[in-house]
Amino acid sequence: MTYCVGMRLNAGLVAIADTRITSGNETTTAKKIFLNVGEDHALFLMTSGLRSVRDKALTYFKEVLHDEGHHFDKMYKAVNAFGAQLRKVSREDRESLEESGLAFNLHTIVGGQLREDAEPQLFLLYPEGNWIEIGPGTPFVIIGNSGYGKPILNRTIRYDTPISTALKAGFLSFDSTRVSANDVGFPIDVVIYQRDSFQLVEKRYNEEDLKEVSSQWGAYLSEALDRIPGEWMEEVLIKAEECTKVL
Repeated sequence: MTYCVGMRLNAGLVAIADTRITSGNETTTAKKIFLNVGEDHALFLMTSGLRSVRDKALTYFKEVLHDEGHHFDKMYKAVNAFGAQLRKVSREDRESLEESGLAFNLHTIVGGQLREDAEPQLFLLYPEGNWIEIGPGTPFVIIGNSGYGKPILNRTIRYDTPISTALKAGFLSFDSTRVSANDVGFPIDVVIYQRDSFQLVEKRYNEEDLKEVSSQWGAYLSEALDRIPGEWMEEVLIKAEECTKVL
């Protein structure tokens, strides 16, 4: 499984991707985020799904970027180009994959800004190659194992959230997933894009780098739990105690 999150903010974009690859009983590490930066464009791409589909579609897409990338002046055109390559891989490999008992599966987050984009853009592509745009109303998207980390982002991320706060929340969202699912883990790759900069800043974090932050987060949760008022529990707790006395 995978954990990748992209956040679209007024100030720019934040992307976080884990690197754990699980195949049967084997666990390895592989990069799940691809970057492409030029004089007047910057985009990243994160994937969750079959590695073979991802690698083939990305190889085709790199060729398109090399041959035709200068024609892409808005993000949706680049997204359409990747979707076309994904459909090409589907035509080539879907039948044989399904005959082997594997579903053709690849979800992709694409974010960035090209020269004619008024602001950074973020998209979610489905395995069929169609896509939706992630807007200010719900300014983040997760692919992979989303159940454990999404509640944190629901409570903290808004379009006007600063990049620093979004990065912090994004890590805590990943950390909540990591401690709950054994198929998501360190290292994680972080990418930050500042609006109108056409530059991507990338950083890899190992578990040791963020061990203290994770520990502090656990301690703060326990402290917050202790501080929540308990008057609403008194009636049921008293009844439970009375039942114990009767026994």
